[in-house]
This record gives sequence, C-alpha cells and structure tokens, in this order.
Amino acid sequence: MEKKINMLTLALGIAALPPVWAVAAPYLGVEVGAVALICAGLYVANGNKRKDAFRITAGFLAGDVWAVAAICVMEVLPLHPNLELYLTLFLLGGLAVLIGETLPTVFYTPSWLCGWAIGLTVMGPMKMSELGMLPIQIGAAMAVGVFYVGVGVDAFQKFLIGKIER
Repeated sequence: MEKKINMLTLALGIAALPPVWAVAAPYLGVEVGAVALICAGLYVANGNKRKDAFRITAGFLAGDVWAVAAICVMEVLPLHPNLELYLTLFLLGGLAVLIGETLPTVFYTPSWLCGWAIGLTVMGPMKMSELGMLPIQIGAAMAVGVFYVGVGVDAFQKFLIGKIER
C-alpha cells in the first residue's frame, strides 16, 4: 500500500506543479521552460537531497556559462570545425571536472556537465551575437527545475503523504 501511495502522490505532484511552470514560463520571458524538467530529473536522480540543491544549481549554472564559453571559443578558433569542437570539449570538459571535483561543496559535477550539454544543445547552433538573453533564460529554467519542480514536487508529495497517514 505504501508503494501505491508514493506512486499516486508523486503522479499528482508531477501532474499539478510542472505544468504551472510550463504555462508561466513564456509570460516570464523564458522560451526554454522544458529545461527545468531535465534539471529536475537530475535532482531526483540524486535522491531528492535538499542539502544538494544549491550545489546542483551551481553546477547547472556553471554548465550554462561553459556552453557560452564553448560557443565563444569555437567562434574565434581558425581551425576545422571538427577540430575546434574536439579541442573545446576536451579542454572545457576536463576543466569542469577538475574544478567541480576540487570544489565539491560548491558544484555538483554531474549537473555542471549536464548543464553544459543542455546549453550546447539549445545554443550550439547559434552565433554569440544571436544569444541575447537566452543564457539567462536557460539559467532561470535550471534553477526553477531544481527548486520549484524538484524540491517543490518532493515537498508536495511529502505533504500529501503526511495528510494521508493521519
């Protein structure tokens, strides 16, 4: 019975809260609202550990910055595009791991790498001059994913389970 209650309360939380963000995001100027769902997924995969929420978010935001840095570097390198891509990913990937693992209380390395991949997926085909506020939108969606969707759904589910068990 406990497993069924967990499943049903989680289903209700997922059904109720993330759609609010999906509807609100465009009104808040965020065109990449779905990024929040990806980031929430990593938060949940880490075990819904609220104590890690800030460092997971810091990792995502660092990955967002890393994506912009990668685009900038590849735009100025005068090499074959495949070589530029390899060298940029090699250097920035290695640095992300070294920094993240050296400062584990600040950054969650998996979210840094995931954030970087998200940023490159969304912004990779663009030129620096075309990015505008997109990196900020992505960063906002990342934070919403961890705190509103991840922490929020977990808190909502625990609240419901507490009411049911009374």
